[in-house]
Amino acid sequence: MQIVTLIHEDNGVFGASFPDFLGCTTVAGSLDAIVAKASEALAFHIGGMTEDGLPLPQVRTLAQLRQDPTFREDSAGAMIALVPYAPPARAVRLNITLDESLLDRIDRAAEAAGKTRSGYLADAARRRLAAEAGVSETEMPVARAWRKKADRRQGRSTRRKRKRA
Repeated sequence: MQIVTLIHEDNGVFGASFPDFLGCTTVAGSLDAIVAKASEALAFHIGGMTEDGLPLPQVRTLAQLRQDPTFREDSAGAMIALVPYAPPARAVRLNITLDESLLDRIDRAAEAAGKTRSGYLADAARRRLAAEAGVSETEMPVARAWRKKADRRQGRSTRRKRKRA
């Protein structure tokens, strides 16, 4: 499945937002990087919604979105991209091999964080994947500015109820 993504450019910075996943945004310094970052941001956002027990929205096709006056207004001047999306899958048991001392350190860190070993490793993998997609701490203020700008375009409050990792 693919999700419709709006890409806006402002002074050489590209921002992506998702009409069906309100509040999910990301930024990149180039047009080539924004789609990869958008894909990772969408996966992170959906993962957060799933962990919070929130229902996922019904994903609309481009033809359905064309019927929405808000979408037509928000998409004015935007590029439209389709970002791959796979619904969250069930947990899968796996068998891995780690150095014993590394495993001890992981277990201590997981316990200190109040997490299971599996939860701790999954969080670490998500953070690493986000970092490799180019989502960095220095870009977070820019991402928040893009999110607020997208919210204002869509007439929503800029306050966020959900904590961001």
